[in-house]
Amino acid sequence: MELNHKYENLNKIEVQIKFLTKSEIRLRILNCLKKKPSSIKDIVEETKLTYSSISSNMAKLYKKEYIYKSSGKYYINPICNIYLKNLLEFDQLIKLIGEFKTFWGKHILNEININSLREITDLNESELIESTPIDIYKPHNHMKNLISNSNEIKAIFPFLHPDYPKIIENLLEKNSKIEIIIPKSIESQLFENMDKNIVKEGIKNKKLKVKIIKENINLSLVINKYHMSLGLFKIDGSYDQNRLLTSKTPEAIAWASNLFIKINNTVF
Repeated sequence: MELNHKYENLNKIEVQIKFLTKSEIRLRILNCLKKKPSSIKDIVEETKLTYSSISSNMAKLYKKEYIYKSSGKYYINPICNIYLKNLLEFDQLIKLIGEFKTFWGKHILNEININSLREITDLNESELIESTPIDIYKPHNHMKNLISNSNEIKAIFPFLHPDYPKIIENLLEKNSKIEIIIPKSIESQLFENMDKNIVKEGIKNKKLKVKIIKENINLSLVINKYHMSLGLFKIDGSYDQNRLLTSKTPEAIAWASNLFIKINNTVF
């Protein structure tokens, strides 16, 4: 959707958001009904709010058709459930961006496809690893350890650190499964610094898959079964060696895996 698209729905959106967010009581009621159909008495007991405040706000929700009643229980309207889900996700998005402002701000995000951006709240509960005056190589060491201790790994390397060829070679000797995406500019650098027989055997046994792309790519990504780490390039075109977003949650690992698949399937 382009920015100059019709704006006639903005007022409607504003009204809906104001109605839902203006009252914490209404949000708490909807959260209760989202879990299960309930009576007013049930909601009073769960929220510990007064009967009158619950009753009056439920009347407003009922009038707006956000909830409906059947057999003595109130239910959340499926459309309202969608509103609530998106509202909560937006709240999570604000928190995610705010918490990791130094990571997302002033960085190139064009390699992250629109679907991945829409699901970016899957990165909640991530950790931002940053360089410190005492440990300026903290992000790099984290990434290196993540790669070194993996039995199965998918990675995007926008550049090649001198440590990586030997690490990949060691992993292949341990029969690890490796799938990497690299730009054409570092292809020779990678293979020249690895044992050719080990590389050949890895490719033959389908333990090593390397996709070479013609263009440079503006992110680094490493994924194994239990961990993901993401690095970005700054707007000036240089890689941000001082910051790395990492997570162990299944949601974040799935998010990173989907991003890897999208980039792997992209024709460069």
